[in-house]
Amino acid sequence: MRYSVAAGRALGALGAVSRGVARVSLATSSRVLQPVVAADTDTIGCRRFRSTSTGYNELARERSKTVTSFYNQSAIDVCAEKPSVRLTPATMLYSGKSPDGSHVLSSAKYLHMELPVCIAHRVKGFRSLPFIIGCNPTILQVHELYIRAYHMLSDFPPITDLEAEGRYCKLVRQLLNDHKDVVTMLAEGFRESRKHIQDKALIRNFLDTTLTSRLGIRMLATHHEDNPDFVGIICTCLSLKKIIEKWVDFVQRLCEHHYGSSSRVRINDHLTDCRATALLLKYVT
Repeated sequence: MRYSVAAGRALGALGAVSRGVARVSLATSSRVLQPVVAADTDTIGCRRFRSTSTGYNELARERSKTVTSFYNQSAIDVCAEKPSVRLTPATMLYSGKSPDGSHVLSSAKYLHMELPVCIAHRVKGFRSLPFIIGCNPTILQVHELYIRAYHMLSDFPPITDLEAEGRYCKLVRQLLNDHKDVVTMLAEGFRESRKHIQDKALIRNFLDTTLTSRLGIRMLATHHEDNPDFVGIICTCLSLKKIIEKWVDFVQRLCEHHYGSSSRVRINDHLTDCRATALLLKYVT
């Protein structure tokens, strides 16, 4: 009889422990499941769990749509197939100012036709990059700048008078200012993507073409401006001596800041004024 009572007490204690463990397990499971699932109640009062992975899938599809939209630009595709007109410095000089001022409208009409083609070629260059590099956020930002510039320039109405020419010049200056940090952004983007770069020759060719085109676009846009002693971008009385002295002073101050001293530079030959493009000389020096 004593054994039966003892056995009954042991079984009762074991049942209580089991129920306690079950309650703890259920509570723990509820806490674990709660952050990753959403609970709903069906028509018969039972708990039904619904996965929240749908939201993540929608976000992924939206991001994919945003990236692929950079590559689905049919108007840019058509424009990128057009050849770009090449201008020599001699042509730019002798097709400059006219006595009646008609050169202003002629130059603006040429820019209106040519700038979208140049920019479309650059957008095509971005599409030629390996996709994983082209998806870098910084490179995508530059890519978007060129797409935006293309649409703003191509959507501008035909230039028929000086009022429209003035508005077009304002737009071009705004775009030049928007693109002033493109070189720095490209350097940052390719630095972030360097582990994905396998064909260095492809990237080198892309950068060479982009920087050359960028310089050409700026030359075309600046050539339209009307300044004293200038025929567009070409200065008719450019002093090479002053340019050399300016950059000598810059290098000397840079050396003194970093090394504490600098070399002296003496110009022996007499450099006469000439007709040249100051913007190109700045890149050379």
